[in-house]
Amino acid sequence: MERSRIPKFYKMSVPERVRTVRDRGLLGPEDYQVLQSGRHTLSVQLADKMIENVIGVMGLPVGLGLNFLINEKEYVVPLVVEEPSIVAALGSAAKLAREAGGFTVESTEPRLIGQIQIVDVANPAKAKAALLQRKDEILNLANSLHPKMIARGGGAKDLEVYIHPSQGIGGDMVVVHLLVDTCDAMGANLVNTMCEGVASLVENMADGRVFLRILSNLADRALVRAKVRIPTRSLTGKGFDGEQVRDGIIVANDFARVDPYRAATHNKGIMNGIDAVALATGNDWRAIEAGAHAYAARGGRYTSLTTWKKADNGDLLGELEIPIKVGTVGGPLQTNPTVALNLRLLDVDSARELAEVMGAVGLAQTFSALRALVTEGIQQGHMTLHARSVATAAGVPPELFDTVVERLIASGEIKIWKAEEIMREVSVQSAPSEVAPSRGTGKEETLEGERLGAGHGKIILLGEHAVVYGRRAIAAPIPLAIQARVEDAREGVELIIPRWGIEQRLDFKAKRPQSFAKSMARVLAALGLEDRGMRIEVFPNVPRAMGLGGSAALAVAVIRAIDLHFRLGLDDDRINDLAFECEKIAHGTPSGIDNTLATRGEFMLFRNGDNPQRDIIEVNQPLPIVIGMSGTESLTARTVARVREAWTKNPKLYDRIFDEIDTLAGHGLDALKSADYDTLGELMNVCQGLLNAMQVSSWELEELIQVARNHGAVGAKLTGGGGGGSIIALCPDDSARVARAIREAGYHALEVSIGND
Repeated sequence: MERSRIPKFYKMSVPERVRTVRDRGLLGPEDYQVLQSGRHTLSVQLADKMIENVIGVMGLPVGLGLNFLINEKEYVVPLVVEEPSIVAALGSAAKLAREAGGFTVESTEPRLIGQIQIVDVANPAKAKAALLQRKDEILNLANSLHPKMIARGGGAKDLEVYIHPSQGIGGDMVVVHLLVDTCDAMGANLVNTMCEGVASLVENMADGRVFLRILSNLADRALVRAKVRIPTRSLTGKGFDGEQVRDGIIVANDFARVDPYRAATHNKGIMNGIDAVALATGNDWRAIEAGAHAYAARGGRYTSLTTWKKADNGDLLGELEIPIKVGTVGGPLQTNPTVALNLRLLDVDSARELAEVMGAVGLAQTFSALRALVTEGIQQGHMTLHARSVATAAGVPPELFDTVVERLIASGEIKIWKAEEIMREVSVQSAPSEVAPSRGTGKEETLEGERLGAGHGKIILLGEHAVVYGRRAIAAPIPLAIQARVEDAREGVELIIPRWGIEQRLDFKAKRPQSFAKSMARVLAALGLEDRGMRIEVFPNVPRAMGLGGSAALAVAVIRAIDLHFRLGLDDDRINDLAFECEKIAHGTPSGIDNTLATRGEFMLFRNGDNPQRDIIEVNQPLPIVIGMSGTESLTARTVARVREAWTKNPKLYDRIFDEIDTLAGHGLDALKSADYDTLGELMNVCQGLLNAMQVSSWELEELIQVARNHGAVGAKLTGGGGGGSIIALCPDDSARVARAIREAGYHALEVSIGND
């Protein structure tokens, strides 16, 4: 398993990410428990021992930079940063670099420089000669002050002497540089102690007066050089060919090379990544910043810390040279539990290796920034992330957050006052769960007066998998829907899903197009719209890949939005047929139940085959259901294929199982009509046993089911394809208790009432 690659990590909830990181072996059991409990953050009591006058602790997000391959080793890089887009940009750049072999980084033996300033020197040249002649004596004294450092292979290694003119009193000054290897410690205090300790000896040798003695933050004896090669073909995208992007990055870097105003912003982009790692690992980011900017001005003019050029074969070559002196041991690092955890997660063996990782991160960060600048532009490319930041600043509560972000982007006014205005407008729509219900359940819905296409999510009470083989299933729409709208565009098809952070142009001609692109190509061809430019904006309230019919709801919503925009006059049957074609691409051999529910939005007894049924079910009162979401994607195509393979090998056995499930669906229909919840719940439990026997359940689903049953659900089972996704729990007595227990177990929960409109 690749250590640093975690597909779709950004889509997971925080508990899901923590579990995934644990499952990858990146966290041990103790760290996992600490993260789950929230005890990893710095306490006020510990903070009070770190600095003076403590009154509290301020937190910043801790994210993970994925996909990093550095010197042929994989890294998951902890990042502490509050600025949107940095983590995502790093992951994207690292993924591109990884495909071309990753980053190559080398570094010099790290040395810190301690400076001893000598003034009132009678003869500076004679003083310099005397100091150099007696260098070993000075080094021995310095090392005697820290014998443990010598035992670890560190200590004062060399000495340099400089003469500088003085504009003040006392004539020319003599400055001694003490070059110290601090091993894995940051070493500031150690170097300062050495400078203090040898000051009297140096003063006597130079026949002057020692004034300042302190380390320098220009650590140019601890240089890191990071390199990367990006093939031109990997730069193609977003309407730009690879050569355009490559040449644009080179030109943009040339601007920073010759213009200090541009160089300041360019180098700040590099430090966006490096500072985030420094904060995560407890290092002095201020010292690293100071050294980097001083190094950028070492030639007398402030310039870029990177170079980008074209290789002989046309590839893009990037290089960053920067001084970085960091530590991985010491009191300040060990005091903060988050720092200790992050260092274990990063898994570096030395401070030098940490510095090399930081160099690769800095190069990756500036690559992403330059690429954005020379293609869609920083502001456009970060539209969604900017809107989320603005919504946070406006104090939008979690239950309204995604809705406000969507409307904020749609308004074109990504400002705090606008977010506050939208928040007031939608505040009556708040819901108590992690997943907000949609604005309605009709086939068409509105957003600020504009008609939207809509598709329903669904649950299956009884009948998963057996329905693919002509047996009955009971399915119901849930008060979650996906909405979409379509606008004209000059060319191509643009897909915007603000809630999921998706902003892309669909590439229908790619060698391996994404399933949604393939689906849209088929739909547009069927409707004669292949050459029409359009912008599709989606507002999803159905979670992705959670077994709730999200792919079908998305297809129906987009098809209805296309129908509305181009006034095609499609009826439900035509929309359903087109959505079924999309489902075939997404899931292989679907039953058709998802697209039918997404289109019709009615409680239904469904059967395919020789005796098809689409019977609307009338229920006397809504069903109190809790949906528990595992956070692990439901890979319907995979589970459907697994069941088909098993059925092919042993059709008699599996046909008996399918018949059993069909019988359960028949009894379930009777229980529904009589509102016999105890019987319906028991039927759901038996059905879950059969589904588990077919190996379409998972440990997350089984845990969710057990939690629900233990806290009052009369029945609980998976819903949809399985392999992940969601469970449904029938809770006639106390759905709030079941939902709360699911959330306390680290999962998402949604309380819904399901019945006829």
